[in-house]
Amino acid sequence: MGGLPRNDTVATMTAARTLGAALAAAWLGACAPLASDPAPQTAAHSQRAGVPRGAEVGIASWYGPGFHGRRTASGQRYDMHAMTAAHKTLPFGTRVRVTNLANRRSVVLTINDRGPFVAGRIVDVSKRAAQTLGFERQGKARVSLEVLGRGG
Repeated sequence: MGGLPRNDTVATMTAARTLGAALAAAWLGACAPLASDPAPQTAAHSQRAGVPRGAEVGIASWYGPGFHGRRTASGQRYDMHAMTAAHKTLPFGTRVRVTNLANRRSVVLTINDRGPFVAGRIVDVSKRAAQTLGFERQGKARVSLEVLGRGG
């Protein structure tokens, strides 16, 4: 009775292990993020020179005509010609420096709204800010976002 397992038992055990490993790899692969925009990073993880330490690095987009004149999450009316931005967590009134990493243009904006609501994006800026940063036509750009403090 004891002794070595029969050849068909060894083959079955090997096939089961191989199948288990393949299923585990497929499951882990399915858990990977599918967002088309890269995940936000802090500057400590960034390979870009000139990004302030502690700054967020990720994708910025802009919003304008469809929201112009409507109330923001802070209660202010959205003005697409003002130097403002939406951020998911920063307090309203926070001043931030947003720098387009492709052309090094930067602006100082005031957070007055919540967003963006697209995976992988770190900030939505006003139309005027996007124009100044040079990405209005493209719709989005890779940026760094540095917190400067509360507005006065």
